Amino acid sequence: MNDEDAAAGESHRAAASDQPLARVIREESARIVAALTNWLGNLDLAEESVAEAVEEAIRQWRARGVPPNPGGWLTQAARHNALDRLRREKRYREKLAQLADPTLTAPREDARIGEPDERLPLLFGCCHPAISPDAQLALTLRAICGLTTAQIARATLAPEPTVAQRIVRAKRKIGATGIPLRIPEGSERAERLDIVLTVISVMYSEAHLVAGGDAAADRDLADDALWLARVVAHELPREAEAQGLLALLLFHRAREGARAVDGELILLADQDRARWDRRLIAEAQSVLETAAMLRRPGRWQLHAAIAACHSDTRDGEGTDWPQVLTLYDMLLAYDHSPVVRLNRAVALAEVDGPQAALDAVDALGYALSGYHLWHAVRARMLRQLGERDAAMAEDLSALELTANDAERRLLEARIDRAGGLP
Repeated sequence: MNDEDAAAGESHRAAASDQPLARVIREESARIVAALTNWLGNLDLAEESVAEAVEEAIRQWRARGVPPNPGGWLTQAARHNALDRLRREKRYREKLAQLADPTLTAPREDARIGEPDERLPLLFGCCHPAISPDAQLALTLRAICGLTTAQIARATLAPEPTVAQRIVRAKRKIGATGIPLRIPEGSERAERLDIVLTVISVMYSEAHLVAGGDAAADRDLADDALWLARVVAHELPREAEAQGLLALLLFHRAREGARAVDGELILLADQDRARWDRRLIAEAQSVLETAAMLRRPGRWQLHAAIAACHSDTRDGEGTDWPQVLTLYDMLLAYDHSPVVRLNRAVALAEVDGPQAALDAVDALGYALSGYHLWHAVRARMLRQLGERDAAMAEDLSALELTANDAERRLLEARIDRAGGLP
C-alpha cells in the first residue's frame, strides 16, 4: 500500500467514525450555544466557544470514543473556551462571574421533556431576514447543527474563507442590529417561519450538489436537514407548513436508496421502487395528513402532496399526472417561481403532450437559460417531438452548465446514446 492509499484509508475511517460523533454534536451543540448566549448576551462569543469545543471533541472522541456525558463534556469545554476569550477583554471580570455560575450545565434529557426547545429561538435568529440567504445557511449549519467551517465549505462547495466570512458577517449583523433570539408571534411568524423552512430545504438540496459525490462524507447534510425539520415540526405542532416540509423531506429521503446507485444518478422514472423506504413513506404520509387537518394550506404541503403522488404507485406508469398537474396549479398561487413552473411543464407533458410543455418551457427562457435543468427538460420535449438535432444541442448546453459529476455522467450517457459524443 502506498502513502496515498494509506492516507485515503485513514480519511475513510475518520469519516465513518464521524457519523456517530456528528449525531451527538448535532443534538448537543445548539443547546449549549443557546445557553451560553443567554448567560453572556453575546452570540458571537458563545458560538465561537462552542465551535472550538466541537473541533476539540472531534479530535479527542475519534481517538477515545464518545464520553458517557457528551453534553456535559461539550458544555465544560465551551465554557473553558469562553473564559479564555474573556480573559483577553478589558472588562471581563463581571462576565467571568456569570460563567462561574454552577447552574450553567448541560440540560438533562428528562428536563427537556415538555419544555420549549431552546434551539428554536436561536434558529429563528440565524434565519433573520436581515441576514443574507448564504449567511443564514452557513450560520445555521454552524450554530444549530454543529458543523465546523471546513465541513460547511465541503458541503456547500464554497471556499472555506468565504464560509468563515459569511458566518462572521451574520453574527456581526445580529450583534449590531440587536436581532432578538426568539420565536416570532402573531402575523410575523408565518413569514419568518417560511424563511427557516427555506433554509432547511436548501440544506437538504445542498447535500446533492457536492461534486464527486463524497466530498462531504464526514457529514450527511441531508440527514442534518431532516433532523432539523423534525425539531421544528415537533416544537411547532400547530404550524401546518412545518409539518409539510417534514413530510416533503421524508418522501425525498425515502427515495435516496434508488436515486443514486453505485454513484450513478437515477431519474425518478427509472428508479427501482422496490428500493424505496416504505417505512419513511408511511411516516411522510402520516405527517402530511396531520398538516392537512390543520386546514392551513401552503407551498411546502403542496410540494409534499406532489411527492406523495409519485410515492403512491409501485411503478411510474401508475402516476396520477392530472392530479400532479392540479397540485402544481395550486402551488403557483403560493410560489410562481420559474423553477416551479419548469417542474409544472414536466407534468404538463404527461397530460397534454410535449408541444404544450415545450411552449411552457420556452416561455421561461428569459429566466432560466443559464440553468442546466431548463436545457435538459427542453431536450426531453424536443426529443419526444422528433427534433433530435435540437435536442442534442440542448443536452450539450445542459452538460456545459452543470458542475455536478453525477449529473454530468447522466447527461453524457444520454448524449452518447444519441450518437453525440465520440
